Amino acid sequence: MTNGVSESSIKRLLRTVTVVWRNPVCHGHGVVQMDATYFGRNCGVLIALEAASGRPLYLKHIAHERTSDYADAIAWIKRGGYVVDGIVIDGMQTLFSLFEDYKVQMCQYHMCAIVRRKLTGNPRLLAGRELKALMATLTTSDRESFTEAFEAWVVKWDSFLKERTVSHEAGKTFYTHRRLRSAMTSVRFYLPYLFTWLEVDGMPNTNNRLEGIFTDLKRNINNHSGMSRRNRERFINGFFLALGNNPQ
Repeated sequence: MTNGVSESSIKRLLRTVTVVWRNPVCHGHGVVQMDATYFGRNCGVLIALEAASGRPLYLKHIAHERTSDYADAIAWIKRGGYVVDGIVIDGMQTLFSLFEDYKVQMCQYHMCAIVRRKLTGNPRLLAGRELKALMATLTTSDRESFTEAFEAWVVKWDSFLKERTVSHEAGKTFYTHRRLRSAMTSVRFYLPYLFTWLEVDGMPNTNNRLEGIFTDLKRNINNHSGMSRRNRERFINGFFLALGNNPQ
């Protein structure tokens, strides 16, 4: 009992509270940071922030991350006359063709994480160790220097990367160093988008601000474990309503 009111009564009263997020009509211009995060099976949220102010420009509760969700977000943001100077995203290769008319930055932190997952934290192969060391320079490098170093690495290890192993059972061959080749292919795909931030005023090179917000949100949600899906969505709405009033 709290002040003569039982816990169940308080919960029942809280269930009557409506917390609704309405995507704002945006004006002005700026760089938009976009990402999605999940809180369990088929329960996530897509967020778009204004990079300069940290204010939420768009929110959508999602079950799965789809290209169309990102397209809808940008369409809504522009609807009120907001000019999108650039977009920061962190993976999902189809988004880069979707946003080909915009200045797009691939989050450098996620780029390094993609390569790390493919190589592991302690690569066994010398070629892998060299690529890992190269990726460690990404955030302090420029387009020309990094591209030159990456292409030199590719040339140096070209024959090694093309080695193939015979599968006697299947009667076919496959690349011997598949994970290393996969890491190389990922870097090559994202390379045109890794240094856009140097060309656009106010564009960050990572989505670390969003990652920090997601970490804070999940920490708060974990403090209230056992919430129903509906209550969790209301909590998320309230969290971002508060963030909109006090942007980071």
